[in-house]
Amino acid sequence: MKITKINTKRVKIPLVEPFHISLGVITHAEQILVEIETDEGLVGIGEGSAAVLISGETLESIEAGIRIMEKEIIGCDPMDIEKIYWIMDRAIAHCPSAKTAIDIACYDLIGKITNMPLYKILGGNSNTFETDMTVGINDPAYMAEKARTHVAEGFDTIKTKVGTTVEADVARVKAIRDAVGPDVKIRLDANQGWTPKEAIAVINKLADYDIELIEQPVRYHDFDGLAFVTAHSPIPIMSDESVFNSKDAMRAIKMHAVDLINIKLMKCGGIREALKINAIAEAAGVECMLGCMAEESNIGVTAAASLGAAMKNITRADLDAHLTLTDVAVKGGVIMENGKTMILPEKPGLGLER
Repeated sequence: MKITKINTKRVKIPLVEPFHISLGVITHAEQILVEIETDEGLVGIGEGSAAVLISGETLESIEAGIRIMEKEIIGCDPMDIEKIYWIMDRAIAHCPSAKTAIDIACYDLIGKITNMPLYKILGGNSNTFETDMTVGINDPAYMAEKARTHVAEGFDTIKTKVGTTVEADVARVKAIRDAVGPDVKIRLDANQGWTPKEAIAVINKLADYDIELIEQPVRYHDFDGLAFVTAHSPIPIMSDESVFNSKDAMRAIKMHAVDLINIKLMKCGGIREALKINAIAEAAGVECMLGCMAEESNIGVTAAASLGAAMKNITRADLDAHLTLTDVAVKGGVIMENGKTMILPEKPGLGLER
């Protein structure tokens, strides 16, 4: 089987409501929908999300990157994922979402060729995965009400965005804890919003609120600061923007800069690189979470959930982006049950409908 063509389509889907994080405001999910055609009539579906606040990629840059890589990939067998990945890396530097779009579409094709769902191809540990639900930055009362609503929907873990001032962040967390009670897990994500000393000041004031973990407290490039916070925090620290790829994961682990790692397909370049990050982390005794960009749809979320369900060392999920969209570009994929439970499709590949 040979790849004959890569089709792209720009997609822009409004969020149900604006999503505020410490880096800015997101109002739409922008994606490049990819369809890889083959000489035997099978088509693989993938997507690349334009997470400009995190990866710096736009719809234009993702599409341009795909066109550059397409010239080298035409004629390849989609089963040869290692070869394709090396071709992509030689063709263009960085561009992780563009590479992820091709990577996901190839894995979708592998599932269709073998007539197996993706989660089984990747390891088959489970066909279900549980996700949290995220609450964006707002006033404490509004965030508390959103958290209460999500718990009523069936979620037992709330991830809340922080990363502003010490007083405001503590007030938000207190309001949410008071609203959801003691049995709901609370995760925090500062999105690089604090300095190392600010992070410790906030963390010390949050110790009484039974916080499961704190994600990316400091700037992505400040590995020394991240290590300082991890060493002095009673709450586990998780990296996000500091770990884009397997090389970053190795550096963070060697420096004892993290307790946990958040893997995102759009950040690392796809499933193949995510597997490497997880293997490095597992060898070091570091658990991983599978996350997503706010700009992703059910395509990227289904691919990520398939990986998370397949790997035993991936113990947590933050895969809720598709739940915040007003529509999806392609039907099918992961099915949600009782709020938090993601059920992976038993159809070949990602189980998407063209």
